Amino acid sequence: MAFARSPWMRVVSVGVLALSLVGVTACGSTGGSRTFQTQEEGGFHPFGLGRPRAPRDNGGSGGAQLGVNGYLWRATLDTLSFMPLASADPYGGVVITDWYVNPEKPDERFKATVYILDTRLRADGLNVTVFKQIGDGAGGWTDAPTAAQTETDIENAILTRARQLRLANISG
Repeated sequence: MAFARSPWMRVVSVGVLALSLVGVTACGSTGGSRTFQTQEEGGFHPFGLGRPRAPRDNGGSGGAQLGVNGYLWRATLDTLSFMPLASADPYGGVVITDWYVNPEKPDERFKATVYILDTRLRADGLNVTVFKQIGDGAGGWTDAPTAAQTETDIENAILTRARQLRLANISG
């Protein structure tokens, strides 16, 4: 026996489909990751109706903004400028250097990775990891532990430079 749909079943089916589309649309993202402090106020806004619009940037820059704190980003690049840069992602907040060999100690080399974790200028918005290798004399390198103070010193240098940049921007 074949199932025959009545006209009211078609109306119910279309209604369920419409509600499903509205529900899926509400789950969509409107742009980038947000921290707890930058979440938008308000409740459910299907299709963005009734949502306050973000102010437009008419400053003439025309470019996208960094995904991280600009002072920490610039300070990281300034502080690690003596090391060759392998990768830099301003939207993800990751700076990876290539191996650096100090000319005074050619049997050691260092590599650093900096993660900028926040859009605010905060000490806990920065994570530095330093890797060290020691030459074995035959052209090979073996991993060696670094002093924990090394990572802390680099973090402090980056934070100090970021504060200097911020103060120069405020007063200048």
